[in-house]
Amino acid sequence: MIKFEHTVFALPFAFLAALAAAQGLPHLRTVLWIIAAMVGARTAAMTFNRLVDADLDAENPRTAKRALPAGRVPRWAALLMLGLGIILFEVAAGALGPLCWQLSPLALVIILGYSLCKRFTAMAHVVLGLSLAGAPLGAWIAITNRVELPAWLLAGGVLCWTAGFDILYSLQDQDFDRDRGLHSLPARLGTAGSLWLSRLLHLAALAFWAYFNRSVDGHVFPWLGWCLVAGILAREQWLVRGGRLDRIDQAFFTMNSLVGLLFLSGHLLEWLVLRSSGVA
Repeated sequence: MIKFEHTVFALPFAFLAALAAAQGLPHLRTVLWIIAAMVGARTAAMTFNRLVDADLDAENPRTAKRALPAGRVPRWAALLMLGLGIILFEVAAGALGPLCWQLSPLALVIILGYSLCKRFTAMAHVVLGLSLAGAPLGAWIAITNRVELPAWLLAGGVLCWTAGFDILYSLQDQDFDRDRGLHSLPARLGTAGSLWLSRLLHLAALAFWAYFNRSVDGHVFPWLGWCLVAGILAREQWLVRGGRLDRIDQAFFTMNSLVGLLFLSGHLLEWLVLRSSGVA
């Protein structure tokens, strides 16, 4: 019902925030609790999404074979998974510090509330972006117990990047959304308008991440990672040019799963080089 590997979208940005906030590798205990928080949040958010959308998924030919509408997972099991995900997230937030604990209810409202947004606003894509943007913010707070400018820049990029690729993914359902009275930017703007907005959001994401590199004094490898990410986003937009949706899975899943990993790798590699040279 939930693809565990989709956690890779946000988890590298949480690690990157922790690396930058600690100015090096954080304690293993902190890293493990960050992973636990991410797994709990992702599990709760995706399970809640599947639960509240079960009837709609059953009517949509693209999603009718999902586990809940197809009857492969009983509703009680999904509710149990939802509860366990929330408990894991809250326990991890408490272990990561007082501010993480205090902000955890707000985080839950955002990541669970996203699933209801398309019933009343076309800005659901932005709310999804906000949900994933909480990963680097939370990790930064876990290290420093405060939020600083680099964390906001990293999170701003995640928000714009996520909203941009979610608009592309939602192009598949624009006719279904219109028929059912659901709200999405593709249903409102059409294919051409949605493609342009997605491109602008990805340009904004690159701008945020460039500013992040500058704010943490990134040198060669962080900028190399940034260039690779820019190439991936350009390739993603090229694959869906003109509303071509036959490659949407490649553009959405395969390419976006590399974005955070490459950006994190650039910063991690630079830290390793500086450490080996005695600078870090």
